[in-house]
Amino acid sequence: MDMKGMKIGICITGSFCTFDKTFEIIEQLKALGADVTAVISYAVSQLDTRFFAANDVQKRLSELTGKDVIKEITTAEPVGPQNLFDVLIILPCTGNTIAKLANAITDTPVVMAAKSQLRNKKPVIIATSTNDGLGNNAKNIGMLMNAENIYFVPFAQDAPSKKEMSVVFLQELVIDTIETALNKKQLQPIIR
Repeated sequence: MDMKGMKIGICITGSFCTFDKTFEIIEQLKALGADVTAVISYAVSQLDTRFFAANDVQKRLSELTGKDVIKEITTAEPVGPQNLFDVLIILPCTGNTIAKLANAITDTPVVMAAKSQLRNKKPVIIATSTNDGLGNNAKNIGMLMNAENIYFVPFAQDAPSKKEMSVVFLQELVIDTIETALNKKQLQPIIR
């Protein structure tokens, strides 16, 4: 897919164990010619974890995109009014963010960016990464699957014998999902 000049917002929430996948996808998008901007949740901007230190994540994202990271609600709000993105992808998207989106709770930069993108009737793609996707958050995923202009990167269970409610997006289908979402279609099958 030729993405030359395409403006893509990559929103990153606190599924820290999948950040390496996120970095790889940003590199792929840039190699395809996309103009990528990173938006991070408060958890990503503030928490040091066993996977990454918060400052290191922000530095890496700035280096990969060549831009400052959006990390405040006030700087995420212009996404819609300024028509900043052709497509916005929340990658990874935690169960917490899924619940907020499904229930119209706008209290992080990521959810504000998604809300602002949706006001323009442009695609918001969710790359699910949550330990309760088949548990308490299944209802929220179902609500979002039926929402206009929201699309999912197909996902599968993550270690079903150890974490039977956990689901994670399929990295190899992110580019295909972007292409189909831009055509107002959901890549099928969603659950693999």
